[in-house]
Amino acid sequence: MPHPATPALLSAALTAAARGWPVHPLRPGAKSPALHGERTCPRTGDCSAGHQKWEQRATCDRQRIQSAWSVSPFNVGIATGPADLVVVDLDVPKDKGSSDAPCGAANFLALCERAGQPYPVTYTVRTPTGGHHLYFTAPPGLRLTNTASRLADLVDTRAWGGYVLAAGSTIDGHAYEVTNTAPVAELPAWLLDTLRPAPTPGTPAAITPSRNATRLARVALEREQAAITTAPEGAREATLFASARSMGRFVAWGDIDRHEVEEAFQAAGEAAGLKAYECRSTLRSALNWSIRTARPRQTA
Repeated sequence: MPHPATPALLSAALTAAARGWPVHPLRPGAKSPALHGERTCPRTGDCSAGHQKWEQRATCDRQRIQSAWSVSPFNVGIATGPADLVVVDLDVPKDKGSSDAPCGAANFLALCERAGQPYPVTYTVRTPTGGHHLYFTAPPGLRLTNTASRLADLVDTRAWGGYVLAAGSTIDGHAYEVTNTAPVAELPAWLLDTLRPAPTPGTPAAITPSRNATRLARVALEREQAAITTAPEGAREATLFASARSMGRFVAWGDIDRHEVEEAFQAAGEAAGLKAYECRSTLRSALNWSIRTARPRQTA
């Protein structure tokens, strides 16, 4: 006799598959895969040519899904890589007593504000612990992988090599629930910049200031660019900030164009190992302040 939870979980699996998201069974009421491992692989069926892991065996085939979920009330795993998804996992502190500790959602909101971007509107699932999964379509032609706290504390991502539990799955009797039925949005460019592999530190392309730039502005730009490029880890963003503030007065005086300072410092910051969005955000705020507060040339 089928378990009473099976129809609901079968429906959850079929709903995900109908979206084009390959699914695989997870242990009932748990998060771990229910498929056999390599040590117990029978080398038959899908594995006749060698062991196939859950990511390779995830499917959108309706008959296979019905056959699998007729056996047991499996939770539903969505293989994010094959589904062309990047899911941002906003977790909550594990210590329930830490009521004043920021959660993943708060940290992610702060990250959005720092990047000067709105909180994304996209298909969202609430987890049984109170966290949230934000679904995004992966950029074509780029194979992103999972990250843990790269974006911020308690903010992870699932892509190739990862999976998330579909809405309808349950843990300890509590279900994953859709809280925003909006269409799945494209991964924002500023998030993509952060999730790309970190650039290898190196020498940025030489930026030649405009002929309209004064000699003093050219010398200052070259000096500050070198300082950013060679800044030690832990001091790179502060160095970029200080250099941008230093150059702002030359922009305010008309000695050099702002876009040339931004171009040079953006290249230097990324060469030093900073993320593209970090450079843009820091440059924007530092230059705005410096230009706004610059004293007249004769009193500087």
